[in-house]
Amino acid sequence: METGALGRPYEDGDLIFRQGEQTDRLYVIQEGKVEVYLEEEGKEISLTLYREGDFLGELALFFKEVHSTSARSLGDSRVLTVDKKNFMRRIQEDPTIAFRLVQNLTHRVKELSEEISVLNRTVQECLEEQLRLQELKGKET
Repeated sequence: METGALGRPYEDGDLIFRQGEQTDRLYVIQEGKVEVYLEEEGKEISLTLYREGDFLGELALFFKEVHSTSARSLGDSRVLTVDKKNFMRRIQEDPTIAFRLVQNLTHRVKELSEEISVLNRTVQECLEEQLRLQELKGKET
């Protein structure tokens, strides 16, 4: 890892943020990898992996909310945190940052739409199977 660089260095397994914490920051992965996971009933469910150049937590720039997930470093990494004031200043200096953010958000909306479509098909198939089983049961009686 480069010394004197911006951002904070993290070692393998170091927590970057925890689910439920209040936030108003965007996280930019400068080096390494970050795993985002959900903590549910004492278990961890891995959701996605982010790499160098990716950013996460961008919704905090628009809505002051709590983190819906947790994030930790996988191996050594360096992550820069950017608050809303500095983000707005950087967008004025370099408007392509705003485009990258919109591009990233659009990509995530597309992924979520695809996941919803798969879930809808799965639910529909389950319902159809239940109806079919009920019809068979009705014929047996």
